[in-house]
Amino acid sequence: MPDANRPSRRTAAPAAPSATRRPRTAPVAACLAVLLAAAAGCAPQDDGGSGSSKSSAAPPAAAACTKGKLATQVPGKLTVGTDKPAYAPWFQDDDPSNGKGFESAVAYALAERLGYDRADVAWQTVPFNTAVAPGAKKFDVDLNQVSVSDERRRAVDFSSGYYDVRQAVIALKDSPAAKARSAADLKHVKLGAQVGTTSLDVVNDVIKPDERPAVFQKNDYAKTALKNRQVEAIVVDLPTAFYITSAEVTDARVVGQFEAGGGKPEQFGFVLDKGSRLTSCVSGAVDSLRKDGTLARLEKKWLSEAVDAPVLK
Repeated sequence: MPDANRPSRRTAAPAAPSATRRPRTAPVAACLAVLLAAAAGCAPQDDGGSGSSKSSAAPPAAAACTKGKLATQVPGKLTVGTDKPAYAPWFQDDDPSNGKGFESAVAYALAERLGYDRADVAWQTVPFNTAVAPGAKKFDVDLNQVSVSDERRRAVDFSSGYYDVRQAVIALKDSPAAKARSAADLKHVKLGAQVGTTSLDVVNDVIKPDERPAVFQKNDYAKTALKNRQVEAIVVDLPTAFYITSAEVTDARVVGQFEAGGGKPEQFGFVLDKGSRLTSCVSGAVDSLRKDGTLARLEKKWLSEAVDAPVLK
């Protein structure tokens, strides 16, 4: 279950301590410095040194982002972390290694793009708060519906986003609202959403119900109103909708989801160690998976069709 207004294991990590600079060494002698300076333009760079901010920011060459070149925890292996239990539809059967579920499939797609076979992927159980906390990591990448945020970036690195969070409608299974197949079908429904959220924006700007929606301070209050039939349906983000219907209000179902709106979407990203040498390569692989349509296909397979969460238009 992802973060804001969701279970506490999705809370943000504290800020990481600032890094210290390594001192530069002085030239041994002035004449030697002159000779070294003349040859510097042709000298190869030592990848094991501290490096400059310029070199760390530059995109890596394609050859550097391959199985034999990546500085992974275990040479020749890609160690992927996630929490336990591993919830559906992000994973299936609480088994991240089976390739079933959206995030499991995305992890293997990333591994393949970086040159790793399925057998080269090693899974590791990592509690959510451990993944996003400061400190050295025992994984290469971690994915667990972790929303990218500036606050978390102080403690860890993030890849490019592999999933744009969408909004969804939940209704009790025996409610007429559960049969809605479009935004128009929801115009006559008594809806609820948390105040100050994108969910409420979708209610007001996309659905535009005939009746003013019920507004709640927390999603917990919205869930209670739904269970007590004070509202016919509520709008929450899709990851929260999956969690609510699978673990909290099991007699409710996800009616459908809305296409991502304008502006900068909330995104899930792979978590990496702060300053990881893998970050740019992982981001490049994620970008390529988005560009060639792989992420969209996996999202459709595991988050739309597999759990019957059609797009409401």
